[in-house]
Amino acid sequence: MNEFTKRILSGLVYLTVLTFSILYSKISFLSLFFIVMLFCLYEFMKIIDLKSVFPYLIAILSYVFGNILNVEDVPSRTIFEYVGVILFLTIFCSFAWILLAKKEEIVSHLGKIFLSIIYIVVPFVLMAQIPFLNNDFKYASTTILGVFILIWSSDTFAYLIGKNFGKTKLLKRISPNKTVEGFAGGMIACLITSYILAQYFTDFTTIQWIVIALLVSIFGVFGDLIESMFKRQAGIKDSSNLIPGHGGFLDRFDSVIFAAPFIFIYLQIV
Repeated sequence: MNEFTKRILSGLVYLTVLTFSILYSKISFLSLFFIVMLFCLYEFMKIIDLKSVFPYLIAILSYVFGNILNVEDVPSRTIFEYVGVILFLTIFCSFAWILLAKKEEIVSHLGKIFLSIIYIVVPFVLMAQIPFLNNDFKYASTTILGVFILIWSSDTFAYLIGKNFGKTKLLKRISPNKTVEGFAGGMIACLITSYILAQYFTDFTTIQWIVIALLVSIFGVFGDLIESMFKRQAGIKDSSNLIPGHGGFLDRFDSVIFAAPFIFIYLQIV
């Protein structure tokens, strides 16, 4: 099996599992994203060379307790409560670990723990809230599926436009393959897709979907560039090889990880 065929097949499996888990039930959605969060955390900790069990413990506690109310169909809490609990757990566990383990280079070690929580765990906890941010606080699968469709639309057309028409580098020192033309093409495709989504996914208005598309296209690129920066410093191409032909889970979720908190804040406001 050549690399192209492997990439197509693994991509189809990825899309099928993700779409099925989102549409089947809130439990399958929350379960899948819990597993993906742990894989992304594992890959990121390898990239920054962090060996610690506490980010996993904090991730598990934050995700489980952050979603207990959603499982029981109780109205969700505010962003400040979620982030506050996660930060408190991070601070407490990090200092406890350093004191008990007598770690050298305390500031560096503590900084990596904070970074792994803020960069991976917080976005996934907030991402899991997005389908429940509606008037009834009920699970709306089309909300989170729509976000991923926008991500896929933006990434696909950014790649196609950039490859065929891209000339102006977006940020050459971080990601030499990304171009301004590709970014613009991805944003336009994302906006068009948001208008189409609004005709079928009616939980949000057309304007709301357009705003979400803007957040996805802008902050999704930031997320991609930030992960590229970490990988460049680590001297690696992919976060792992867990998804054949596509790299790792972090490579597939880097855009939505960075965009999700901004989408969450926007939906809390509206």
